[in-house]
Amino acid sequence: MEQVDDFVAESEALHALIADLPSDAFATETAFKRWTVDQILQHLHYFNRMAVLSLTQPDAFRAEYARFAEGRKADGSMLGITNRLLGGLSGPQLRDAWLAQVRDIEAPFRAADPKARVPWAGPDMSVRSAITARLMETWAHGQAIWDVLGRRRKDTDSIRNIAHLGVATFGWSFRNRGEPVPDKMPHVSLDAPSGATWEWGEPNADERVTGPATDFCQVVAQTRNIADVGLTVTGPVAARWMAIAQCFAGPPEDPPAPGTRITAGASAPR
Repeated sequence: MEQVDDFVAESEALHALIADLPSDAFATETAFKRWTVDQILQHLHYFNRMAVLSLTQPDAFRAEYARFAEGRKADGSMLGITNRLLGGLSGPQLRDAWLAQVRDIEAPFRAADPKARVPWAGPDMSVRSAITARLMETWAHGQAIWDVLGRRRKDTDSIRNIAHLGVATFGWSFRNRGEPVPDKMPHVSLDAPSGATWEWGEPNADERVTGPATDFCQVVAQTRNIADVGLTVTGPVAARWMAIAQCFAGPPEDPPAPGTRITAGASAPR
């Protein structure tokens, strides 16, 4: 599965960004819900570990997830229970443990049947979807770290996985909010980092989303508001979709307000 390579490469790019980060900088708050760099890495590390358990020891995964859910209910905070379950791991030690876990994911996922089903927090999913979800989470949560450090990430065509996830969750984005799913998805035409064109759906001049693939991924992963990217959105269905798009599981989340998720040092869009 090329998604394994893509997940590892994205994780290593994030590691290169923070490899020389001073210990005290891990406590820096990002624009993502005021999570610190430490808290983002804890979240990624814990759920990467859970992904391996899900694939290799499904019963152990279910037991561990039950412990997580019970602790979250008692604590009232996902961050609090994750921190406790990781023993307060933070700073450079957390960074190193997270990267070691990323590399531990490679072998079992490469050996697995991409179509096999594995348990997760919600419905079971395919192995391919599970590693794609880890790629998406790393890319999306990593964006907050790139932003707060004032660095611009250079994407590769591996983000096609995220764009496809964004398209595949068109109906989910509406159902998750209790809204009727439109009869037809707008046509999506994106400019890949390589210069290629990626398209989904039937050509439709009245309902379209076009523009840079990175911008589309940022909107569906809710790392940017639609007002802050360079997409061209045509039609009421396309406009509503881009306002509520959510390519990740869980209760409905609202995208960031315009101008609040930008790279440090960059001017807020007008």
